[in-house]
Amino acid sequence: MPQRLRVDNGTPWGSWSDLPTDLSLWLIGLGVDMHWNHPNRPQENGIIERSQGTGKRWAEPHACDTVQQLQHHFDAMDRIQREVYAERGKPTRLQAHPGLSQVQRPYRRAGEKTAWKLQRVLDHLAGYAVTRRVGPHGHVSIYNRNYYVGVIHSRRTVQIMFDPDTLHWLVVTDNGQLLNRLPVKEISMKAIRTLAVTKKTNRPRSQYRKRQKEL
Repeated sequence: MPQRLRVDNGTPWGSWSDLPTDLSLWLIGLGVDMHWNHPNRPQENGIIERSQGTGKRWAEPHACDTVQQLQHHFDAMDRIQREVYAERGKPTRLQAHPGLSQVQRPYRRAGEKTAWKLQRVLDHLAGYAVTRRVGPHGHVSIYNRNYYVGVIHSRRTVQIMFDPDTLHWLVVTDNGQLLNRLPVKEISMKAIRTLAVTKKTNRPRSQYRKRQKEL
């Protein structure tokens, strides 16, 4: 299990400087730090982008009939990249970095329930202030769920913050005035670990049902 993941802002990793996605919240709960690149800056993660392109060319997805076959291709190509491929006169990647073959942070699905900590997620969410515009009927959307702020505040631009102590969303004006405190509906251990934080609309739920069944 990595200590940190550096990812882009596309689904399912990022949400364009908004609240973290379901997948990111799950990883944070596991103790994996997340680093999001700036939008439209693939060069910030250039080595990984190049590696993904190389992997795609070497594994030849177009020649695979099943997901399992594609995974087998990727596993074989990864082994060649690490253990066989080397520039002239230089060691292979595994020879240059032998410590990477030793698992320092093993992940086991059976032990996830005890390893996963909701407090990590709560502490992380406390660092956000995201912009919302109150709708004509007094609602704001948080993780695709409507929260009533008050029709008196309709069409007003507000900041949404998170209180980790009381589990409330805080609706605050730009000058710091607290307009409302909203009990959270979606931030729980079960919701995050089943990737069900964001309310799904008109999308297949097969991947979420599969995850819920596994847990």
